[in-house]
Amino acid sequence: MVLKVGGLFSGVGGIELGFQKAGFDIAWANEIDPKACVTYRLNHKHKLYEEDIHLLKGRDLEPVDVITGGFPCQAFSVAGYRKGFDDDRGNLFFEIMRLVEELEKKPAVLFLENVKNFSGHDGGKTLSRVANIIQEDYGYSFFWKVLNTCDYTKLPQNRERTFMIAFRDEVNWRLKPKNTMSAKFYKNFPPKKISSPNPVKRYIETNEIDEVFYYRQDKYMYRELKKMMKSQDTLYHWRRKYVRENKSNLCPTLTANMGTGGHNVPLILTDDGIRKLTPRECFNFQGFPKNFRFPSEIANSHLYRQAGNSVSVPLITKLARLIKESLVLGNNCAKI
Repeated sequence: MVLKVGGLFSGVGGIELGFQKAGFDIAWANEIDPKACVTYRLNHKHKLYEEDIHLLKGRDLEPVDVITGGFPCQAFSVAGYRKGFDDDRGNLFFEIMRLVEELEKKPAVLFLENVKNFSGHDGGKTLSRVANIIQEDYGYSFFWKVLNTCDYTKLPQNRERTFMIAFRDEVNWRLKPKNTMSAKFYKNFPPKKISSPNPVKRYIETNEIDEVFYYRQDKYMYRELKKMMKSQDTLYHWRRKYVRENKSNLCPTLTANMGTGGHNVPLILTDDGIRKLTPRECFNFQGFPKNFRFPSEIANSHLYRQAGNSVSVPLITKLARLIKESLVLGNNCAKI
């Protein structure tokens, strides 16, 4: 059975890559950021709609089995203004559901991702509203969980995200026989936690690193960095006025604003001195493969942003496999 995916708010294609690794075919994707689209096209061959989601029409899109969407998080993030649905970016959730309604056939599964704070935004009312819309207005079951990358994959990154997964025509799945699709999914979601992630050093590049990434004595914070950074086995953050060591030996959460200032990029102590992670290393900590390519014309600042905006690919793959198992083994798979 070939299961097809359509991606919204795709960035550089981390979610799509995760589903591909789980055996799905990507039919199409959508992204508005032109620089992210350059990176996307360099690494993916399927159809990419480079335009505002408001301009997409469901009737023009190939029907798919799964719609994915890491819709913009700034409206709900602790680091943002947290205006939620009062922010135009928060309202993009409704554009996803508009396309679900307009497609020739509703997708069997919706896979949505957002920041950790989404689940608690406005005292939980935002998540409840999303759940009610998906269930009551569109007839899907609804599952959600905040998952941390380092708890469920070998990636040593502290990255908590809210995942929402819904199955078509199962709004009252708990009242149905135990062998239904969502009963199988519910039994395995969330996946089991792993014992411990890999060491940080496994994701650090061993080749010669360009001098531009190093912090030398001419940097105003160098004295404090030199004083506080003692271990080569963990990562650090410069927090404007002080150095923060990650004592759990994890990479701090990679963020979309890494490209807007040096204090946002994690730091490491090496034999050659103190430096920030390179864009390649940031993508390593997100689980992208070594053959993932960077366009030569894209500045490092944009590559940092693309890494921080993306997802942890192995975690997406793990969730996609649970979805695939439910679709293939569930009684409702005949509806696809």
